[in-house]
Amino acid sequence: MSIRVLIVDDSGFFRRRLTEILDSDPMIEVVETAVDGKDAVAKARSCRPDVITMDIEMPVMNGIDATREIMRQSPVPIIMFSSLTHDGAQATLDALEAGAVDFLPKRFDDISNDKAEARTILCGRVKAMVSPRSRIAPSVSPTRPIARSTGSLTQQQRQPIASTSATMAAPVSHSNKAFKPSDYEIVAIGTSTGGPVALQELLVQLPQNFPLPILLVQHMPAKFTEAFASRLNQQCKIEVREAKDGDLLTPGTALLAPGGKQMKMEKRAGRMMVRIVEETDPMQNYKPCVDVTFDTVNSAVGDKALGIILTGMGADGREGCTKLKNRGATIWAQDEATSTIYGMPAAVANIAEQILPLKEIGKKLATNT
Repeated sequence: MSIRVLIVDDSGFFRRRLTEILDSDPMIEVVETAVDGKDAVAKARSCRPDVITMDIEMPVMNGIDATREIMRQSPVPIIMFSSLTHDGAQATLDALEAGAVDFLPKRFDDISNDKAEARTILCGRVKAMVSPRSRIAPSVSPTRPIARSTGSLTQQQRQPIASTSATMAAPVSHSNKAFKPSDYEIVAIGTSTGGPVALQELLVQLPQNFPLPILLVQHMPAKFTEAFASRLNQQCKIEVREAKDGDLLTPGTALLAPGGKQMKMEKRAGRMMVRIVEETDPMQNYKPCVDVTFDTVNSAVGDKALGIILTGMGADGREGCTKLKNRGATIWAQDEATSTIYGMPAAVANIAEQILPLKEIGKKLATNT
C-alpha cells in the first residue's frame, strides 16, 4: 500500500515539481495538493494523508499556523520546506515546536547537486515519516516556546536515511540508579530528528548551578546552530551557546556543536576544551557527528563521561557510545514512546544502562544538583 502525501505550497511550479519527484517512487502517491495553510487544514481532514509536506511562507495562513492546527485536529507527520537562512531557521524551529517532524531546504540544489540523489533523499524522508518507529506527537506543548535558531544542507541531510527497523531496542531498563554528578566530568548528548524540541525539554529542567559541563551534538545546518543555541539560552537556566574553537568546558554551560563542522574534546593539564574543525573525511556523513565528538570524549575522560542519545534517524552515536561503554562510561537512551524517531536511541539500547522517557532524563540529571 502506497504512502499518501499531501503537498502544501503556494507555488504551482514547486507543487508540480515535488509531485513529479514523489510520484516517481512506487511506494509514494501524491493524493492532493493545497495552495495555502487554510486549504491544507481542510484537505488534511478530507483526504487523510499519511505525510504532509509544508511550505512556511504562504498567503491566507502560513505553514506554522497550519501545522499547529493540523496537529490539533488530525495529527500527521509534517515535513517543512525551509530556506537555509537565519530567518528561515527561526521559522523552521517554530514549525517544529508546532508539531512538524522534520525539515528540508526549499531549493533542491541545497539537498544535493545530483538530481537523482536529491530525489532519493526526498523520497527517503517521506518514507521515514511512516516508519513504525516514528512518532508524530510533539515532545512539548505547542504553547511553550522552543529555543530560537538559525545553512547549505549538512552531509547527514544529503544522505538517504538509514532504516530504523534494522536495530531493535533492548527491553526498557528498570534501573533506578541515582545520578551522582561526582561520578562524572562531563555530560555529552547526541540527537537528530526531533532533537530541537527534545533538547529544550531536557535542558530547561536543569538548575543554574548544574555542576558539570555539557556537550550537545544536534544534526543541523551551519546557519541554524548559532541562533538555535541563542534561543535555547533564553529558555534555560544554564548557559547554552554555540561552541567556538578553544572554548573551555565549565560547569553549568552547554556547548552546541556548530553545523557543518566537527566538535572534538581535549583535556590538557586538567583543563577540558573543545576544538572545532572542518570535516576532512569524505566518508563522514554527518556534520556535526555524534560519533566524532563521543570518540574524543572517550579519549579525554573515559569512564568519567555520561553519554546520552536522544531521538533521531539512523545510528549516529552507536560507535561512540560503544567505545565509551567499553571504557566504563555510562550510557542513557531516550525511550521509544517519547522519541520522534526511534533510530539513534534504538542503536544504543543494548548497551544503555537506562532507557528513559525524555522528561525523566532531565529530571534525573537535575536530581542531587
